[in-house]
Amino acid sequence: MAVLLDIKRACKRYGEQVLLDDASATITDDGRIGFIGRNGAGKSTLLRVILGDEELDAGEIVRHPRLRLGYLRQHDPFLPDEAVIEFLKRDSGQAEWKCGEVAGRFEIKGPALAGPVHALSGGWQTRVKLAALLLHEPNLLLLDEPTNFLDLRTQLLLERFLRGFGEACLVVSHDRAFLGSTCDRTLELARGKLAFFPGKVDAFLDHREERRRHAERVNAATLSRKRELEEFVARNRARASTASRAKSKAKELERLEFEDIDVAEPTAAIRCPVVERRRGPVVRCRDLAIGYPGRTVASGVDLDIDHGARVAIVGDNGQGKTTLLRSLVASLEPLAGTVRWGHGSALGIYAQHVYTGLPEERTVLEHLERVAATGTKQQRILDLAGAMLFRGSAVEKRVAVLSGGERARLCLAGLLLGSSNVLVLDEPGNHLDVETLEALARALVDYSGTVLFTSHDRTFVSAVATCVLEVKAGRVVPYPGSYAEYLEAMDRAIDTSLPVEAGSGGNGRRGSDRPAGGGRAAPRERSDRDRRRELTALERTIARLDAEKRRHHEALLATTDPAVALEVHEALVKATAALEAAEAQWLALAEEAGETPADG
Repeated sequence: MAVLLDIKRACKRYGEQVLLDDASATITDDGRIGFIGRNGAGKSTLLRVILGDEELDAGEIVRHPRLRLGYLRQHDPFLPDEAVIEFLKRDSGQAEWKCGEVAGRFEIKGPALAGPVHALSGGWQTRVKLAALLLHEPNLLLLDEPTNFLDLRTQLLLERFLRGFGEACLVVSHDRAFLGSTCDRTLELARGKLAFFPGKVDAFLDHREERRRHAERVNAATLSRKRELEEFVARNRARASTASRAKSKAKELERLEFEDIDVAEPTAAIRCPVVERRRGPVVRCRDLAIGYPGRTVASGVDLDIDHGARVAIVGDNGQGKTTLLRSLVASLEPLAGTVRWGHGSALGIYAQHVYTGLPEERTVLEHLERVAATGTKQQRILDLAGAMLFRGSAVEKRVAVLSGGERARLCLAGLLLGSSNVLVLDEPGNHLDVETLEALARALVDYSGTVLFTSHDRTFVSAVATCVLEVKAGRVVPYPGSYAEYLEAMDRAIDTSLPVEAGSGGNGRRGSDRPAGGGRAAPRERSDRDRRRELTALERTIARLDAEKRRHHEALLATTDPAVALEVHEALVKATAALEAAEAQWLALAEEAGETPADG
């Protein structure tokens, strides 16, 4: 067992913020380490120090002379119009056959391997970067939030890759299910200190909690003894017959020590609206077709969802999960069919980019007072603001200066102050740290209303969902089992390289088996030349739309004008929908060629 990295008394600070305070740890060549800590604790900073991109203020990191680092960087290392196989050969210096073999482990084959990298979605580009990492044959992988924006299939492929990786890994992730599946050791950064534990993250958290409880019991006993000694000394120090005993007890009193107990960092204590339990269907869809002009995402959708259900909407990126939610809440007009909500249904909606509609000039408190249900007491508003980590003077912050995460929490707080008996949540975990997301999950489980939601976080979905809707290949159907069974089926599908078939069951009616085109005749067979021509045209379209989406996203983050933000947000939604449609069309065409697997 060789020590690859020896972190010795590391110190690092930015102004008044202390990230590393005399921190020490060793990383050996025989384990996969999950690296955890609250947002802003300094995990990414330590990775940059290890990579040599930043320097410590004090202390040192001793590197083994044979250390070969591999790092999954967030920026794209690709050249314009570079094919996947060309990038892998250039980046690794390996032969084409070797690059193709490694890429195949991530299902990158056929047109996907020979086509340009920029035509791939973000999840597929991450697969390309992982293949490139493996080709460099590192003996220590550094992964910083590798599951961000990955769909389930790509997450499972990444898990398999890490479990089969024969060298050491240091993985930063807020996804505890992912860490539990891939890492056998845990490293925590908290209050500037590094703590190593020779076990999985769940075992570490249990161990940490037990240590805290033990320290509390020891301190309680010590405090009781301290009071006894203080009383004895006070009663007996002045009496000659007991002065010597009082002096002895005073010395014992001086030797008493209390164990240090870390003060828990603020965590959101969330409570959903209190609503009356109801029975029967909350929403019915009949022969519903969803999508955009010129592009049908899914059709023949027949669903009944009951009051009180917590429905997880699952499927690969680009299949139409967000499109379905928008169609259900009338944010997007259905192409055909009907959506009928039950009498008395009051919808509360949380969308991926909902914070763009916040009025910039209001303070946190002013906004919550405006959106709270009539009759809500001021203390209730302040309590929930505090639960979302807006405490003290933070409630006087103006929306214009809030970060993306703060805006997301503010929108969520506003939703929870309402009286909605149906919550529609599109990726509610975006911008929330793991503790806040866990608090939201507990609140949703206790909620008496109905929840329809999407999320890439498996721990969150597993905790909340009572049933599953799958959006795939132009269909929306209830999955005939639990979310855990869906995960198992997806895992088996990767084993056999076969797609997971959706079925019928749960609260819904049987989904239609008609194709996405609504029963139109199948297109004529296309030649390989026709397919290549269409693929090339779609790749150019995807590249253009992806660049357009990024421009809108950057503009959205930069603007402080509410009117401009709303306009840019609408443009971003349109570009995202068009990109999803183009990617789905590209994958369908590639599948027709029989040369590349689908993304799910």
